[in-house]
Amino acid sequence: MARFEKINRFRWVTFVLVGLLSATTSVLAEEEPADTQPAETQPDQDDAPESDPESAPDKSVLLDPSHESWSRQAPDVYQVKFRTTKGDVVIEVTREWAPNGADRFYNLADNGFYDGCKFFRVVEGFMAQFGVNGDPEVSAVWRNASIKDDPNTQSNTRGRITFAMRGPDTRTTQLFISFGDNSFLDPQGFSPFGEIVEGMDVIDQLYADYGEGTPRGRGPDQGRIQQEGNAYLDAEFPELDHIITARGGVMKTEREPLICSICR
Repeated sequence: MARFEKINRFRWVTFVLVGLLSATTSVLAEEEPADTQPAETQPDQDDAPESDPESAPDKSVLLDPSHESWSRQAPDVYQVKFRTTKGDVVIEVTREWAPNGADRFYNLADNGFYDGCKFFRVVEGFMAQFGVNGDPEVSAVWRNASIKDDPNTQSNTRGRITFAMRGPDTRTTQLFISFGDNSFLDPQGFSPFGEIVEGMDVIDQLYADYGEGTPRGRGPDQGRIQQEGNAYLDAEFPELDHIITARGGVMKTEREPLICSICR
C-alpha cells in the first residue's frame, strides 16, 4: 500500500510538472511570432501600449491642406520625435535655416501626417527618403500643395533633414535625411531646415537592401506609392521600415530642455 501511494505521489508530481511546462511553452508560442515577424506586419501590436485616441490624426484635416492648422508659424527652435520600427529619432529644427520648410514640417508632424509613412527609398551612403502618406486619398491632395523655396543657408551634411523637390517651388511633404556629405546638393536649392540630434544610429539601420527605386533600381515605384499607398509597399516591399508616430514640441532656446507644448 505504501509503495502504491509513493507511485501515485510520483505520478501526481510528474503530472503537475508536465502541466506547468506545457503552460509555459504555450505562452512562449504565443509571444514568439511577435518577435520573429517583420515589424511592418504588426503596427497595431507595436502601437497598442501607447495608443491614445486623442492623438490619432484627424483625417478631415489631413484631407484639407487649406485648413488653418497648416498655416501656423513654427517656433524658432523645436524638436520632433519619430518613433520608428528601428527605434526613436529626435530631429531639432532651427527655423531661421529655412523658415518655409520649418513651418511646413512643424504642421505636418503636429497633425500626424507622417504617422505610418514608410522609408521607401534608402540608398546606402546617400540618404533615406520618406513622406508619402500611406493613405492614397491623403497623398493625392498634398501632391501639389507646394511651398516656396528657402534660400540655402546650411549644407546637406550627415544627419541633416531636407525637403525633396522636383524643381523650384515644388516642396510638398517628402523629406530625406543625409547619411553622409551631400553638399553637392546645396547649389541645387535643397535647403536643410533641421538635423538629427538623437538616433542617427537608428537611421543608419533602416532597411536598405531594396536600394534605389524603379526604374534605376529594384526599389518601390513612387508613382505607385502615390496611387496605392502602403498597401502596395506592404505587399511588394514588406521589409521597409516606417515611422510609427511623429510628434513635436517647443524649445525656449537651443540650450534649454524641451518643453512639449504640442505633444499629444
